[in-house]
Amino acid sequence: MTYPQMLVFAILAATMALFLWGRFRHDIVALMALMACVVAGLIPAADAFAGFGHPAVITVACVLVLSQGLQNTGAVDRLARAVLPRETGRLASMAALMGLGALLSGFMNNVGAMALLMPIAVQLSKRLGLAPGQALMPLAFGTILGGMTTLIGTPPNLIVSDFREEAGLGHFAMFDFAPVGVAVALVGVAFVAAIGWRLVPARKSAANGGFETGSYLTEVRVPEASKAAGLTLRAFEREIEDSGAQVVGLVRNEVRMIAPHGGRRIRAGDILVLEADVDALAEALSVFGIKLEEQVSSSEEKDKKEGTPAKEPSQAARTDGGREGKAEESPKRDEDIVLRELAVLPGSTIVGRSASDLRLRTRYGLNLLAVSHEGHPPKARLRTLKLNSGDLLLMEGPAEVMTDFISDTGCVPLGERELRIPDKRMAIIAGAIMLGSVGIVTLGLLPAPVAFTLGVIVSMLLRTVPPRQVYTAIDWPVIVLLAALIPVAGAMQVTGAADVLARFLVETVAQGNAVAALAVVLVTTMFLSDVMNNAATAAVLCPIAIGIAGALGVNPDSFLMAVAIGASCAFLTPIGHQNNTLILGPGGFGFGDYWKLGLPLEVLVAAVSIPLLLIVWPL
Repeated sequence: MTYPQMLVFAILAATMALFLWGRFRHDIVALMALMACVVAGLIPAADAFAGFGHPAVITVACVLVLSQGLQNTGAVDRLARAVLPRETGRLASMAALMGLGALLSGFMNNVGAMALLMPIAVQLSKRLGLAPGQALMPLAFGTILGGMTTLIGTPPNLIVSDFREEAGLGHFAMFDFAPVGVAVALVGVAFVAAIGWRLVPARKSAANGGFETGSYLTEVRVPEASKAAGLTLRAFEREIEDSGAQVVGLVRNEVRMIAPHGGRRIRAGDILVLEADVDALAEALSVFGIKLEEQVSSSEEKDKKEGTPAKEPSQAARTDGGREGKAEESPKRDEDIVLRELAVLPGSTIVGRSASDLRLRTRYGLNLLAVSHEGHPPKARLRTLKLNSGDLLLMEGPAEVMTDFISDTGCVPLGERELRIPDKRMAIIAGAIMLGSVGIVTLGLLPAPVAFTLGVIVSMLLRTVPPRQVYTAIDWPVIVLLAALIPVAGAMQVTGAADVLARFLVETVAQGNAVAALAVVLVTTMFLSDVMNNAATAAVLCPIAIGIAGALGVNPDSFLMAVAIGASCAFLTPIGHQNNTLILGPGGFGFGDYWKLGLPLEVLVAAVSIPLLLIVWPL
């Protein structure tokens, strides 16, 4: 073994030890490994940051942005309501939840898919009489399994594809991963939905670090095209009961009815007074395509004032910092509009005053969307409701103006919380952009980095992802980790360290048997993915897999696909995949709770994938 090879192995061992220790973030550890290789002379200084321009890194970043567009517009929420059954047993419900998670993960960031479906999983657990974790862990594993089905499903697949290109074999196509990946995902989903969920410990959900705001009262208007028109209030409430919302009032022709009878029919133009938790508002709005009344009114008032077609309420002109004065000539753009929850303190200047008294729209350009009001449901309309200390306000408007309003009135902003107000047209556009980008790559018209970059540009132009949000949508630690480890993996190849390790695995562990070597690569990748980032695992194992195939004189695609499958099977620990980490608190889990379902699932994946790899990608 040469001195450079020993240096590479020493740096790699130290890197893995730091990953296991968990004292530092994975991206920091990756940068430390990169700098160590540069200082040791294993990577030329001029090439140290070449990984940031690597096609896999660019593609991952772009897919994260396009996934954000699907989240912003409520496209996934609509799909979830259409696909998930409402009144079925555990088997069908679990299979539908995991299947939807796996399907979404094949075409968008699987962490984003997990985050979107988590509230649905918690609701499902309540309906089925399960602990939250017994629905959350199957969902997490389902989204991880779904990532292995397409080129863009998970970063390791992109890394594997690019290592194949560097080996002179060309890129894998969009659905080259599907023959094995889909079969493994289907078997895994079926196992967990039928049997595996029973292995999940029924833990009490850990208290989150957030805040409880109680129920908000808000007003929604029923448009002409809404399916709610003609339904009775009782039927309407049955449709939105899963969101936890209920109708507490109705306004018709400016006459407010308190606790209207359930048999009363809803008419187009009616304003319904809903009581709902802030996290349930978006779902309640989505069911029938109804609109928040304050947003509709804001748009109509602007339309009357300017004599122009109605625009989105978020484009309403604002005034100079929320103070008296004439409106700015240039309205704030969409990307400056934010939703904030504000608490009214006892000494606030808005106590005892209403939105109309404060002239929120004309003075500030702000909309009061909902109020969490203690005591009995108020008899006044939202805009004329007198605000009390202790009330919570859900407000929409330009970020700078919101800051000025908070300062002027003595309100306190609560922790920032997302509320996706659904927009059917924008949801269709976001879905079309994603499908268009995937189609371009599938047909081979453009390389993946170029196709998805074009998709990002279109998303910005059409505002499914506001330009200001593009950079916040990208998971930068993952990007830095990938960009740093790709040159390190290259150093393993250049120094011959990958070949040395490959020969050891082939000759000593696999005893020269190609099938045994394939199993060794798969199991090794699985193990490393459970204790270190799966993208890092793929970057380290790909050159070794290619070296093993070369030493045996067999098809390298079999071994590269084994790396892709193994990197998508991090089921034993909460640190192996971000989705596992996401459910740690909400599920009330401990570090040792994952292997009880994860180990049988990994054994099943290995048993299914190895024969399939030999059939689809013969040695």
